[in-house]
Amino acid sequence: MMPSSRPLISSPDAWIGPQIQQDPAWICTLDEAGIAEIDAALARVKRSGLGIPFEAADFPLPRLRAKLDGILDEIENGRGFKLIRGIPRQHYSDGDCELIYWGITSHFGVPVSQNARGHLLGHVRDEGRRIDDPNARAYQTNVRMDFHTDMLPIDVLGLFCLRTAKSGGASKLTSALTIHNVLREERPDLLEALYGLFHLDWRGEEPAGEKPWFSIPMFSETKGKITTRICSLAYYESAARFGEAYRPTALQREALLAVQEIANRPELMLTMNFQEGDIQLINNHTMMHAREAYEDHPEPERQRHLLRMWIAVPDGKRRPLADALADRYRWVQRGGIPAKAPAAA
Repeated sequence: MMPSSRPLISSPDAWIGPQIQQDPAWICTLDEAGIAEIDAALARVKRSGLGIPFEAADFPLPRLRAKLDGILDEIENGRGFKLIRGIPRQHYSDGDCELIYWGITSHFGVPVSQNARGHLLGHVRDEGRRIDDPNARAYQTNVRMDFHTDMLPIDVLGLFCLRTAKSGGASKLTSALTIHNVLREERPDLLEALYGLFHLDWRGEEPAGEKPWFSIPMFSETKGKITTRICSLAYYESAARFGEAYRPTALQREALLAVQEIANRPELMLTMNFQEGDIQLINNHTMMHAREAYEDHPEPERQRHLLRMWIAVPDGKRRPLADALADRYRWVQRGGIPAKAPAAA
């Protein structure tokens, strides 16, 4: 087999699981002064009668700002993820948590719509949907989610844990750039295939006037930076409903399955068990994330519930993207996935 012409990636975001799992550096634990500043900003927003969306200036965090800038730098130029811990969830209502989460993450960039419901602040919970429904997205179920990046090439993904499940639901991360390195060594032919165009299903959330499927490479490179766009397997398989030409080829399917096999190697992944009040932030261009299946409490008010945000990072701070992704990033710049009529919800 011919060696790969693709580069070996040695940047901090090409990490190995055991180097990370026991290293507390990926957790930013807020101290009492930080919590006090968040409380003051929350009180200010509530006094002003503001609701979501509001601007970062409406939720001032002057002492925490340097720490938040460091977190964004770590996401964009370091390992590619961070967990903020220490928010005393039990002290706040669900509505307060939404305001706190929005207020903190608005300091990283501009939140955009993440689905055809127009949600800037989304809700990740079991809605009783089925993954074999081509118009359902995996986060609307309680099933295991395979390793993936989110559908649009949004810069930062954020999750806030309101409530944990009765059991299961652990979050898993792996570096797509490490997967790139493994494929370069073990299967350069499959790595090269991933630089080609794949067809994916919008799964009912395409903007008006757009085709219900789209085509992008799974790996691309520009300005010395490699980016991944690998989605859940269901998005490739269901594209075939628009014609056999859109089904993955045998080589493409082999490459996608190889990505999942490598991503699931214990030595390459990091497992996070969320605590209520945790905020997980990841780079959607370099990290892949997954979730274990979970069992919920029977009482609706106790069921697993995460808040989600898609955050567009300002130009100059975000990762440069290849021209092949420009059309997809155009939707990020326009505010995310446009809302559709209520019937689409």
